[in-house]
Amino acid sequence: MAEKIPLLVVCGPTASGKTGLAVELAKLYKGEVVSADSMQIYKGLSVATAKPTSEEMQGIKHHLIDFLEPDEPFSVADYVRLARQCIDDVVSRGKLPILCGGTGLYISSLVDNVKFDESVGNTQKREELRAYAEAFGKHSLWKRLSSVDPEAAAAIHENNLNRVIRALEVYDVTGKTLTQLKKESRLEASPFDSCIIGIGFEDRQALYDRIDKRVDMMLENGLVDEVRSFYGRYSPSTAYQAIGYKELIPYFEGEISLDEAVEKIKLETRHYAKRQLTWFRRMEGVEWVYADKSENYKNFLNIVQIIVAKSEIMCYNIR
Repeated sequence: MAEKIPLLVVCGPTASGKTGLAVELAKLYKGEVVSADSMQIYKGLSVATAKPTSEEMQGIKHHLIDFLEPDEPFSVADYVRLARQCIDDVVSRGKLPILCGGTGLYISSLVDNVKFDESVGNTQKREELRAYAEAFGKHSLWKRLSSVDPEAAAAIHENNLNRVIRALEVYDVTGKTLTQLKKESRLEASPFDSCIIGIGFEDRQALYDRIDKRVDMMLENGLVDEVRSFYGRYSPSTAYQAIGYKELIPYFEGEISLDEAVEKIKLETRHYAKRQLTWFRRMEGVEWVYADKSENYKNFLNIVQIIVAKSEIMCYNIR
């Protein structure tokens, strides 16, 4: 039997401090960070997606950030393939791979060893579904998905048209839901010994306050100018779903004020954080640590180290 691959995972909602924790753990355990963020993959969306700066990285190598053009398609299967390549490379150099991000579908698909059949597809059906969305709206198409595959619909935002279409396309072509196919694909055991750290908040308002502060900081760091330079350069794509982008478009078109757009960004970010927490709480094996419960960051980090010390990954000489 092949030896399993050690994998430390840091997950949680947006603005919870995942990047900072992953960097500290990388320094402690001789690791490198592999991003699990579906928006940080795109070039040019640095402020809105809170890509870590060189100062925040503190010399720790980060993978799968800022490598894809905003109008290029990218699937969960693409992510799993590339992330596995990065992890194998990190391990081959005697380092600990640290998966860090808030895209639950990316993390669970990788950790659970979900196999994707990219051959399942029908171009005509795909175009029919896209035409339906144009005629009746994205929400109407998402409702169709919700009626046949409620679990997939709960994980896919109705504005993410490409993924809604893909889930319905799979169902129409195979007669099986995307959720069912994923469950069937998990028959092969995971290649990882994973230690999964989830950052939570006992007081939800503490998280919401952090979100509001982050949005305010994004504005100070040039969010509006970043979105304005992006707006109109690319046709609508998955990248447009980044929170902070789609909410500012009505402002550019004179439909709402900047203050209204900012409040919408904060509200949508809170909703997104809630969905993230719901996803991660459904995942098996997550060890939760609470950022608002510890007396200080040193205490918080000590709690995480205790969890890591008790995990299987400590058997791999990563000290």
